[in-house]
Amino acid sequence: MARDESGTKHEIGRRLAYPLVLLLLSAGVAGCSQSRPAVWSPAGSPAPAADAPSGPTTPSGPASTSAAPASASPSGTPTRPAAPRYVFPVRAANASYHPTHSAYAATDIFASCGTPVLAVTDGEILEVTLVDKYDKQGPQGPLNGGKAVSLLGDDGIRYYGSHLSEVAAGLTAGVRVRAGQQVGAVGRTGNANNVCHLHFGISPPCARVDDWWIRRGVVWPARYLDAWRHQTNRSPVDDVTNWYRQHSCPPAP
Repeated sequence: MARDESGTKHEIGRRLAYPLVLLLLSAGVAGCSQSRPAVWSPAGSPAPAADAPSGPTTPSGPASTSAAPASASPSGTPTRPAAPRYVFPVRAANASYHPTHSAYAATDIFASCGTPVLAVTDGEILEVTLVDKYDKQGPQGPLNGGKAVSLLGDDGIRYYGSHLSEVAAGLTAGVRVRAGQQVGAVGRTGNANNVCHLHFGISPPCARVDDWWIRRGVVWPARYLDAWRHQTNRSPVDDVTNWYRQHSCPPAP
């Protein structure tokens, strides 16, 4: 009888301990998952570091290209959020540009110095460079843009314009801008070879600031410029997302 009672006690203890162990293990796994750092996700949402390409962490990425959920209007009719609006980045009918660019994917838009430079879409200013510190005898790359503006669009894509003659008054990091709002003027600061033009680059936000080797441009902008010039809202989200999936956010060359 004593052996049966002991065996019963052990069996009861084992049955009580088993769910407790499972509960503790579940809590431990949940805690580890919450503590893992998020990385830039091409779909626009954070992903665990172990499951995503390596690279600098960043709070945001390109917005998902999947259809947004419908919402009800006051009349009860389902509506969808408006698609992002895009505009040509220079306010000049005679501006010209090439489909390619030397050394990396970007575009130089040629127009007279002083021509207004515009925000290509709604978004938030990431970086503003007010002083031209470029020196031909110094390092080539980090300061090549001269006076410049970097914009994180609401579509999750970064747009960069440089060689400006001036930056719009009051424009600082964190300021919201709308598509078509003037952010600067065409110039020839930095490494512009004394030619008035706007260097225009499209890229994922990656480190958001200072990553000049990505900020300067990673996908060819010409086909988007062609569309925007004709008032067609062609989005570069898919193009940038595909580039990121292949390259992540590479370190400085």
